[in-house]
Amino acid sequence: MNDQPAIVIYGAGSVGCYLGGRLHEHIAVRLITRPRMADVLHEHGLTLSDLQGFQQHIPAKALDVQIQAQNANAPLTLVTVKSADTAQAGRELADVLPPDAIVISFQNGLHNADLLRTALPGRTVLAGMVPFNVLQHAPGRFHQGSGGELMVEAHPALAPYLPAFTAAGLPLQQHTDMPAIQRAKLLFNLNNAINALSNRPLRQELAERGWRRCLALAQREALAIFAAAHLPVARLTPLPPHWLPNILTLPNALFARIAPRMLAIDPLARSSTWEDLQAGRRTEVDVLHGAIVELAAMMGKRAPVNQRIIELIREAEKAPVEWTSERLLRELREAQSKAG
Repeated sequence: MNDQPAIVIYGAGSVGCYLGGRLHEHIAVRLITRPRMADVLHEHGLTLSDLQGFQQHIPAKALDVQIQAQNANAPLTLVTVKSADTAQAGRELADVLPPDAIVISFQNGLHNADLLRTALPGRTVLAGMVPFNVLQHAPGRFHQGSGGELMVEAHPALAPYLPAFTAAGLPLQQHTDMPAIQRAKLLFNLNNAINALSNRPLRQELAERGWRRCLALAQREALAIFAAAHLPVARLTPLPPHWLPNILTLPNALFARIAPRMLAIDPLARSSTWEDLQAGRRTEVDVLHGAIVELAAMMGKRAPVNQRIIELIREAEKAPVEWTSERLLRELREAQSKAG
């Protein structure tokens, strides 16, 4: 075990274990995780793979795995806990991080970095974004099922760490307007719940027009709310964000020709919301679709499509429900119609 890690991954689940594993050979990394995951890593070690053919296994004895927050003392901390746990993570880190610590929030949602800044005064807290999907296929085996590069709020304090991230195959793209990037990522994350309700691998779901039309409804509503609030949305793909709903509703053959990158996903990849439902965990639907509903309410508006998706996921957390794309599309259109 390294006594003084350079990087701590705080809340090492699927994404955190993957990032920590990729960085392992290039910089001293400590994984702070729950006892259940610590047991898995101590038994199986850490095996990583991606859709480009990358393969790596790290034996359990080579890993630095801890479950206590007081072991999170490091100059750079990557926070990868679920958004519902951000406030608690901030409180725990406040007692152990050095005054000059750098913290990157690699979490879904729009407001986690702000929550951490409030809890960690004096530290450098940066918003980050993980564009790719990571799924635990078997105990200790984590697979990156889609592409993209890590993005982070630009800051000169990151300079010493950039070579390690690049060597690990995780180059950090620095940006000055991370809120716009996070809003763009949120548009794609609106598919997490739809994928979970479809109970299909991501690529199979997105290849079917019916499911894409459900996603298009949620995205159109989100884009309208962002526009009404005068909040810009970054361009993460060759397609402008406001084109996405129209592209999604194209017939299957045309969609496959125009938007092949959206289908460049591992055949077995699924969303984190699907994974949470399978594990019986509470999902992050409140910080994804809920962010749209909350922003709409602040302006005296409604977001009935995204609100209905939240309700359906909450029902699915209690008991599994079988959905077809036709039924879900009808459900979302009815919610939209009732809202006027």
